[in-house]
Amino acid sequence: MVIRLPCFLLLAAFVAGPTQAQAPSWSSVAGPTAGPARSIGSASLGCISGAVALPTEGPGWQAVRLSRNRNWGHPVLIAAIRSLAGRARQAGLPDLWIGDLGQPRGGPLPYGHASHQFGLDVDIWLDLSPKPLTPVRARENIPEQSLVLPDQSAADPHLFTAAHARLIRMAAELPGIDRIFVNHGIKRSLCAAHAGEPWLRYVRPWRGHDSHMHIRLRCPSGSPDCHDQAPPPPGDGCDASLDWWLSPEARHPVPRSGPPAPRPRMPAACAGILSAH
Repeated sequence: MVIRLPCFLLLAAFVAGPTQAQAPSWSSVAGPTAGPARSIGSASLGCISGAVALPTEGPGWQAVRLSRNRNWGHPVLIAAIRSLAGRARQAGLPDLWIGDLGQPRGGPLPYGHASHQFGLDVDIWLDLSPKPLTPVRARENIPEQSLVLPDQSAADPHLFTAAHARLIRMAAELPGIDRIFVNHGIKRSLCAAHAGEPWLRYVRPWRGHDSHMHIRLRCPSGSPDCHDQAPPPPGDGCDASLDWWLSPEARHPVPRSGPPAPRPRMPAACAGILSAH
């Protein structure tokens, strides 16, 4: 079927994690390189120089799990988070929990993601409960709540509200947006209420993502070695490609047989980013 190959390739991008030899070196670097910001490579095979940190909190947001040291990104990503949080606050929404961005120099993460490597990804939790300013330490173990029905046919109507849809739309309308990943049940509920609206093109279904949305921006200017994914297909995505996620093929994928594919190599420029003082 037509969608099988793109879904397989996207699965590889999310699931094919780093080798044990790669990940600790990138995750052990405490700070970014100096100089102008440059995203290098791709979301699942890349790095960043000149990254900046998202502050622990600001107008409309509070960063969580800061002990991971994954609150770093390209300045355009930091600006997008600030903008989204500000718009959400103006719309009367509570503070946003901001999850992982990336490591100080990007690169493979030791756990949790195969992407988030080039400074242009961020996870924003879909928890719209009221939030007083919470001490940083208390933000380490906040539980996430799924907003999707157990059979993943749709978002849970008792938990997923028009405010969630409004927040996702705000994110999809950010300048420079590449795509937003949500659980396919959430996408299906968005289609039921907003089919045909242009912003839905950027909201893409993917496994997991039932408690947060994963925002990815396009490569910014000044990053000639940065590589975007192909743009999302035209249309709102409320079509057979969405129905596929409820098929036996999607629910029970057949393990790949044969020898493992050769692991792609990091961009050459990333070696210098990792070793820079």
